[in-house]
Amino acid sequence: MGKAEMTLSNIRVQPLTAAIGAEIEGVNLAEPLSDATFEALHDALMTHQAIFFRDQDMTLDQHKDLGRRFGDLHVHPAAPGPEGHPEILIVKADENSKHVAGEFWHSDVSCDVEPPMGSILHIHTAPEVGGDTLFASMYAAYEGLSDRMQHFLDGLTALHRSEHVHKGRYGTKDNLRDDDYPEAVHPVVRTHPVTGRKGLYVNATFTTRILELKREESHDILHLLYNHIARGVHFQCRYRWEKNSVAFWDNRCTQHHAAWDYFPNVRHGYRVTIQGDKPV
Repeated sequence: MGKAEMTLSNIRVQPLTAAIGAEIEGVNLAEPLSDATFEALHDALMTHQAIFFRDQDMTLDQHKDLGRRFGDLHVHPAAPGPEGHPEILIVKADENSKHVAGEFWHSDVSCDVEPPMGSILHIHTAPEVGGDTLFASMYAAYEGLSDRMQHFLDGLTALHRSEHVHKGRYGTKDNLRDDDYPEAVHPVVRTHPVTGRKGLYVNATFTTRILELKREESHDILHLLYNHIARGVHFQCRYRWEKNSVAFWDNRCTQHHAAWDYFPNVRHGYRVTIQGDKPV
């Protein structure tokens, strides 16, 4: 627990598991964060990787102001936001949905050259049953591999692509942020710029190829890692949404998976995403 957490008696940090996740009490996210509160939340995020809040009533502008406290806002490469709010991603599923956002393990928009540092999701309508989001620690996923496998993966790079994920899902190519679908090459093992810890940085949604391996080798190694992440219940937590719940996760060291187990009921909210830097 960081210094700010220890000195702010109004803030309570309750870990969900030893590996990842904590619920935060005593903060109104609609109000501007004081320096001490900002430091407490930043410390909690660095420690727990994903932090959660209940009973938060925010407008879209307040939501964006909260995100900007942690950095510049990221604009999604393919998904249009509400009118006047290009920095907002609409997250909605109902009886007409053919797919939902985040239904496979991923780190948000890892196909960007400078992927998002973090994401803040505010759910306004939650189903009575189902709709949880699972979060996994990529620190623990990396540390759970054998020394030989860690050594093998260190120094490898992988291609992350957008087109196969976003094409046809968010309209035509005319709506794209950069006039094309982004793609980028990132290290398979990423070092977090704040904590200095190593974590896996490949995901089943965007990563398509480990460049230094033959295609068949890349396919098999990637699926070994994807299965390792998906089966790693000892380094995951599960968050049950309620009306006006908020989740804030660090994309540099986590992955998440939105369970679509509530069809045809409605799950609706908005996400602000914070710009990151190039993974190293």
